[in-house]
Amino acid sequence: MQQMELIGVRVELPSNTPIMLLREKDETTRLLPIFIGAAEATAISIALDDIHTPRPMTHDLLNNVVSKLSANLERVVITELRKRTFYAELHLKNASGLTVISSRPSDAVALAIRSNAPIYADESVINRAGYRADGTPIKDQQETAMLEEFKKFIDTVSPEDFGN
Repeated sequence: MQQMELIGVRVELPSNTPIMLLREKDETTRLLPIFIGAAEATAISIALDDIHTPRPMTHDLLNNVVSKLSANLERVVITELRKRTFYAELHLKNASGLTVISSRPSDAVALAIRSNAPIYADESVINRAGYRADGTPIKDQQETAMLEEFKKFIDTVSPEDFGN
């Protein structure tokens, strides 16, 4: 699991689809882009810009509820990527212990920004959907390494290695 930081939200052209961009906090600086809805992009942007609305927005309300129930958002974890859909969890802690709640990554990050909770991503998610800082997919690097290893095996294997 790698700690991530939210770089920001932007609109991907030409599709005009909002994207949330996370970056690893260590030296490798791998990037994890996640397409999100317009409402969630707005909610994240409002929190990033420290805009306070006259009445609580949904994520502000949830943050207030968590606080009033004497709980803390310990962390947000982006846990998996299944059929092009990202999954996340909210790790909430109170006097009774830890409670893990399933969430969409955009909602989890919108809440993490409001509560200053750390954001994490499972290594398998970064490997499947992440990019290096130069824009090349991490997945391609793994497939290339595997292909090179297979080619090396083919070049060195002989029929005798398989027996009769």
